[in-house]
Amino acid sequence: MATSLSNKNRMYLTTAGVLAFGIAAYGLGRVYPPMGPSAGTVGPAQRYVSAQVGEGDVTLGDTSIPELMQTDAFEVLVHDPNFRALASDPGFAALASNPAAMSALAANPSAFAALAKNPSAFQSMLQSASSMSAASQATAAQAAALSAMSLNSKAFSNLASDPKMFAALASNASAFSALANHPAAFSAMAANAAAFSKYSSNFSAFKNAALAGSDAAMAGNAKAFAALASDAKAMSALGANPSAFSALAANQAAFRNLTANNASLQSSALAINLMAKNQSAFSALAANSSALAAAVQSANAVASNLASANAANAASATAVALNAKVFASLAGHPAALSAMAANPSAFSALASHPAAFSAMAANAAAFSKYSSNFSAFKNAALSGSDPAMAGNAKAFAALASDAKAMSALAANSSAFSALAANQSAFAALAANSSALQNAALASKMMAQNQAAFSNFAKNGSALAQAAMAAQAFNSASAFSALAAQGKLNAQMMSAMQSNPAAFSAMAANPSAFSALANHPAALQAFARNPSAFAAMAQNPHFSALASNPAFASALQSPNFASALNSR
Repeated sequence: MATSLSNKNRMYLTTAGVLAFGIAAYGLGRVYPPMGPSAGTVGPAQRYVSAQVGEGDVTLGDTSIPELMQTDAFEVLVHDPNFRALASDPGFAALASNPAAMSALAANPSAFAALAKNPSAFQSMLQSASSMSAASQATAAQAAALSAMSLNSKAFSNLASDPKMFAALASNASAFSALANHPAAFSAMAANAAAFSKYSSNFSAFKNAALAGSDAAMAGNAKAFAALASDAKAMSALGANPSAFSALAANQAAFRNLTANNASLQSSALAINLMAKNQSAFSALAANSSALAAAVQSANAVASNLASANAANAASATAVALNAKVFASLAGHPAALSAMAANPSAFSALASHPAAFSAMAANAAAFSKYSSNFSAFKNAALSGSDPAMAGNAKAFAALASDAKAMSALAANSSAFSALAANQSAFAALAANSSALQNAALASKMMAQNQAAFSNFAKNGSALAQAAMAAQAFNSASAFSALAAQGKLNAQMMSAMQSNPAAFSAMAANPSAFSALANHPAALQAFARNPSAFAAMAQNPHFSALASNPAFASALQSPNFASALNSR
């Protein structure tokens, strides 16, 4: 397919593509559920690592598979024909070893059904989605825009309901911010915008008329205009951007409605002032109306989830936006997120010693005793006297010799009991090296910005869902920016238009889908059983079983197969 487009065709494709993307980006935050037993309501940026399980990631005890087969979830599912169909498929074990991709497939079975049967089409879409993902890492400006929009969601939703007016505001943000701080004059200008358009080419005439009261259009609000003209900062902003006068006239009806109600104008004034402080980010969003709509919807979802955790503040919103990929990758482990948010310094210290952290996460109950006797932990780690540390003696000795880490753990020894209280969640993380690496990044981010994350200690699901919505916002911003720069090639546009749900899911986690593309058997297992996947996606027992670290290995166990065939 040609990669260059005529201007006219690019316009048509971009309009349709943004609309498709807008639907997919918003839908991603709503229908891409975490695969796990606890799925609920919902500093500097860190490098994202997608979660897949590879050989050697899972270290299982002799009883892990039998214990899985004794769970209530297994007992229910073993009688379910949809689960039996999946578990009997020879390629399902390979798919189960990639829970991030499996979760996305289960959430969008119809979107992936045809793609799974066509590896070349799957690979082509993945390539385009990966390019989009690479552009969707939030910048500081984008994070600030998301923070502003999520914390003032009603005002921004109102402004964005008229994309043309929003674009006018974004392009002339400083000038409109100046006017918004003088509401009486702004209202008078909006009510008779055509009378003020002449000043777009003669700003000094506007200032003189406002001071002298010589323009009939200002007569009813002479004092308000005189006050505006005497505001040096406002005059400087308007003088630097007199095109605001013509923008006002071009959108007269919208601005008249905006300024007709004082309470509404006050709320909008705050949003306009925030746009002026971050004009580049808002101008980029305003370039495409459908991308703007998707961004507003995603920001509203972020706002809802932050509010549910009593974390509706700028620090939390910005931190989630900057690290959306990392936190969204842990959406299947909300209990672990809560524990880390409650004990960030301690978990950050453990994350600096991944081998010891992994051993503790895999056998959390054995370490809970140290929550009330930290010195015993340090002594055992140095001497290697605890059997639970025996397999990683050097790693624990290194941890015990790290004075900074020991200080953090000693000050927050409740982290040991938090590990034990959420044993299954941390065991699942320990079973997956990439997920554990993302958990380490998340805990370090939390430790660096404890105030921003403290409220998530009681609601890890809210953090996960807010992160997913933030990632959808970041993708909308990336799309808008690429479109404005003319960097959306025909292949990417075609992929986006043909299957927006699949494209958006791939863009959210390209590494997981890349791993899936390298396992044809896993793709074929899905292609053969799309309806079974659709049924299992709604089944909490399947989520509980799929999150068990032993699940992928159990599918290859003769005992598991025997139990499946005998029921």
